[in-house]
Amino acid sequence: MEEHLLVVAREGLLLALIASAPPVLTSMLVGLFVSVIQATTQIQEQTLTFVPKLVAVFAALAVSAPWIGSQLVRFTRLVFETIPTASF
Repeated sequence: MEEHLLVVAREGLLLALIASAPPVLTSMLVGLFVSVIQATTQIQEQTLTFVPKLVAVFAALAVSAPWIGSQLVRFTRLVFETIPTASF
């Protein structure tokens, strides 16, 4: 039982990391790009980065949502299929 729980927990954490990667990386890249633009133009407005990041994260989620959903369904199916073989 303990091995089963460890495998499920490890796979769940890995899935959370992988599923959150597209919006997090998109936000990081857009933030870097906007920061470079701010540094070159010397516009130091803190709220300027919010709207581009928000739009980019929504776009990244819209593009990667089918893949994230399929990964979540795959993980859920794996967990439910291994429940009968786990010895409690």
